[in-house]
Amino acid sequence: MNQIAPDKALKELTIILMYLSRFNESNRFESNIDMAWKGYDFNIINELDDEGYIRQGSYRSKSVGITEEGVKLARNLLNKYNIKDRE
Repeated sequence: MNQIAPDKALKELTIILMYLSRFNESNRFESNIDMAWKGYDFNIINELDDEGYIRQGSYRSKSVGITEEGVKLARNLLNKYNIKDRE
């Protein structure tokens, strides 16, 4: 595997960690979207939001929603790095 730039690695690892640590509160809310906590670099979170992989909703929110595109990206990255999905 070729080395990748640190910025790209941080973005890829962030979406992987968000995906692996996701939770779903469909029993509490009427949405079945997977959520993740926002405890990552805000610039990367903003980039992932701009690219459509996550949705922040309110910037004051402590969690983000992972979009279908974000789930696809995360699963592809799990495969790329040979990481087993938790499902």
